[in-house]
Amino acid sequence: EASGGRPLRWQDRGTTRNLREIVLGRCYSYLAERHPALGDTDCLKIWESLKYAFIYKNPCNTTAEDYQPLMELASHPIPCNKSLFWSKTNDLAHRYTKSSHGFLTLEDTLLGYMFDGVSWCGDPSVPGINYESCPKRSECESNPGSVFWKTASKRFAEAACGVVQVMLNGSIEAGAFRSSSIFGSIEVFNLNPDKVSEIQIWLMHDIGGPQSESCSGHSIQRLKHILEERNFTITCEDNYR
Repeated sequence: EASGGRPLRWQDRGTTRNLREIVLGRCYSYLAERHPALGDTDCLKIWESLKYAFIYKNPCNTTAEDYQPLMELASHPIPCNKSLFWSKTNDLAHRYTKSSHGFLTLEDTLLGYMFDGVSWCGDPSVPGINYESCPKRSECESNPGSVFWKTASKRFAEAACGVVQVMLNGSIEAGAFRSSSIFGSIEVFNLNPDKVSEIQIWLMHDIGGPQSESCSGHSIQRLKHILEERNFTITCEDNYR
């Protein structure tokens, strides 16, 4: 995904410098500022479990299992009616969750918050971490970044309950809903119809930008069809104020 998506952040970059300090700092600040109720979360253990997931490993052989311990350690409950999914609306979605207290995107959970915008990958030789370059998604699907976000996104979708919000970009020429996106390929299929009462699609357009698609557009119809087949109730609103 290009502009608004997650995986492209790993391209042409090695492991983020001072990754340990960044992850620990974000973990402590999340607990202090955003979620004091998670007080007994062990940030050091979280860092160790990330390290064990990738250090000294071939960066093209990452599996979801590598991240299981990390996911368990960093998980926390997400209140019903408060999950916000997004695709190609990165800035707007996060501006919205900042001002609408209680709403959470994946990046507003502890897991997403700690690792948003940083990258990491291993190297079988010393020091076990590659700071020069990490494989792109086009080079290998199973790279540490892609597998991490896929696994985290799957869990985030599985946890959603009540009314679920999805913010999509109606100014994208290829269509607001893309089957290849993380939302289209993972989150949509891991939402649980027994827990989710309704899915509200918010179709947003760039201010002054092209209105490539509305709620009656082709890709939104395709999304509705996929969701209806899975027994979800769906509403769609253009440019939700």
